Amino acid sequence: MEGPHCLVAQPLVGETAEVAKVTIERENPLVKAKLIKQGHYTAMDSGCDRVWVWTTEGQTGVVVEVPRVG
Repeated sequence: MEGPHCLVAQPLVGETAEVAKVTIERENPLVKAKLIKQGHYTAMDSGCDRVWVWTTEGQTGVVVEVPRVG
């Protein structure tokens, strides 16, 4: 299932991975940001307690897609 409720509203594309992670977790302490290198797979299960953040280099890269809850 996909829709606007799955996207993180904060404009984080172009930010560093660490800034995105801190911003997401500060705005909603009930979730954990998961930094994933672009092109890598995520878990197949869905969860409202995590936000997938795709970056150029995983933990140290730049955010390249709008983060999604899941």
